[in-house]
Amino acid sequence: MALPWITAFLAGLLALHFLQRRFFPYFWADLIYFLKVVRYGLRIETYKRTGSVVTVVENFIQQAKRVPNKPFLIFQEQVHTYRDVDKRSNQVAQVFMKYSPLKKEDTVAMLMSNEPDFVNVWFGLAKLGFRVAFLNYNVRSRSLLHCFHSCGAKMLVVGADMLETLEEILPNLKEDNISVWVMAKEVSIPDVNTIMDKLELVTDEPVPKHLRHVTSIRAATLYIFTSGTTGLPKAALISQLQTLKGAAGIWAFGGREDDIVYITLPLYHSAASLIGIGGCIYLGATCVLKKKFSASQFWIDCKKHNVTVFQYIGELCRYLCNQPLKEGEKNHKVRMAVGNGVRSDVWKEFIRRFGDIKMCELYGATEGNICFMNHTGKIGSVGRSNIFYKLLFPFELIKYDIQKDEPIINKHGWCERVKKGETGLLISKVNQNNPFFGYAGNKNHTTKKLLCNVFRKGDVYFNTGDLMVQDHENFLYFRDRIGDTFRWKGENVATTEVADIIGMLNFIQEANIYGVAIPEHEGKVGMASIILKPEETLDVKGIYEQIVTYLPGYARPRFLRLQDNMEMTGTFKQQKFRLVEQGFNPSVVPDPLYFLDDSEKSYVPLTKDIYEKILSGQIKL
Repeated sequence: MALPWITAFLAGLLALHFLQRRFFPYFWADLIYFLKVVRYGLRIETYKRTGSVVTVVENFIQQAKRVPNKPFLIFQEQVHTYRDVDKRSNQVAQVFMKYSPLKKEDTVAMLMSNEPDFVNVWFGLAKLGFRVAFLNYNVRSRSLLHCFHSCGAKMLVVGADMLETLEEILPNLKEDNISVWVMAKEVSIPDVNTIMDKLELVTDEPVPKHLRHVTSIRAATLYIFTSGTTGLPKAALISQLQTLKGAAGIWAFGGREDDIVYITLPLYHSAASLIGIGGCIYLGATCVLKKKFSASQFWIDCKKHNVTVFQYIGELCRYLCNQPLKEGEKNHKVRMAVGNGVRSDVWKEFIRRFGDIKMCELYGATEGNICFMNHTGKIGSVGRSNIFYKLLFPFELIKYDIQKDEPIINKHGWCERVKKGETGLLISKVNQNNPFFGYAGNKNHTTKKLLCNVFRKGDVYFNTGDLMVQDHENFLYFRDRIGDTFRWKGENVATTEVADIIGMLNFIQEANIYGVAIPEHEGKVGMASIILKPEETLDVKGIYEQIVTYLPGYARPRFLRLQDNMEMTGTFKQQKFRLVEQGFNPSVVPDPLYFLDDSEKSYVPLTKDIYEKILSGQIKL
């Protein structure tokens, strides 16, 4: 008698399974991911209610007690255990507690490259309750000085390999009575303090716990610099909430305690510091830290250290795919890669060539209040939304006029949502659960990133500055940056900053900076349209010396276009749209074009031969 019922029940289950696979193919992946988000959200809610936050540094201290002898950092063949880093950072804290007059919540800036002492100094300062600013070591001179002052730092800690950069700004720091410390036993520069000698004189015992105690997840803990949409780099205020969210990223994608994570990205970036280092701490995993990315050394390191997870930006994956073919390229233990910005064609080629690696693409701005994670592995997508996710993190894609560089407003005075499949500007609602903390210093920078009265009076949204598309399966795809910023080599380039630097030359009347696309390259490379002052001549060597002195490599325009007049928009802004469309093809552009040639230490005329070599990849950018 029971057999027909059992048969019917099993048939029903089979039918449900078929319907789920046919009409809701991502149901289980969405559910598992959503439950992870809720689980972690409940933990953060507990911190809110109890007024006692288990910060990333506090979590590290707990892990150092739980697994003291486990390798935490592997750097240049040296292994640093969780206990080693805990004790070393205790010593850093002891040095500054003894020799520095600073107090809790003061800001200290760090100018250091990738090395274990970056983490030791960061954690040591955090144990004293200091806020820490990560300076981008590619930024030099005037821009670097701006970064330091914009975050209100009272002290600067410099790596031993950064002394040349320090000397460029030291006179200005001395004028402002800024205390400068170098990670060395001795230096020849006068009026600079050393750290390494003092580490030998202090204990490695913990400093008082109350110094690092945090009562609010909204409390500021870091400043990380971002180009934003205009001007010089801005100090994005990073709260404890943001560091905790970042630390859960690798875990949310399926990271485990036994993972070995390979980090080649610079630690001053939120990707490497918050997601990479923070993610290893959350898992209790091991990090293999690299000074700089090397395409030729990448897989050698992965095999040597049994790496299972690595971090990437899109360019990194392309560089690896461009390496000469070798035998045994799939003979490694890497199972997962976490990052952003990889093109669909590079993604497919990377998997085909290097094996079945789970590519965990994500989206998020350093200072933003929205994040997407492609938890399903859909090629080309930066993430996926659903009704549950949108309830927790409300966002919209709105119509945007690219030529006017502004949102489209309807006859009623409101913005309009795009339809699925259409490109729109991504905006994220600012509310109690999804705050926007803004930037240090100039409040105007914070205000400019907000859109008010978008759909109704009183609503506020964070403007990401990114154009995106959401398809009919709710996958999201990045399309482009808007306004005065483009992305090259994984970095945001602020066009107004570059224009200001070039505009300092006495023969330049006006400079218009924009990004142009290069086939087979991620992002856009910089190009400068320039107008000379009357009776002046073009000094290409002078421009070269200016940009090399004041701009990081990724921000230096690779192409120049010499124009007689600067075309303006109807709102008196520089016209970039047509310039971007015309690109750098000497057969199309009627004006003289020049190419940055590092071997000549100058700009040289952009010939058809050079143009074709760039397109074919013979000339590397």
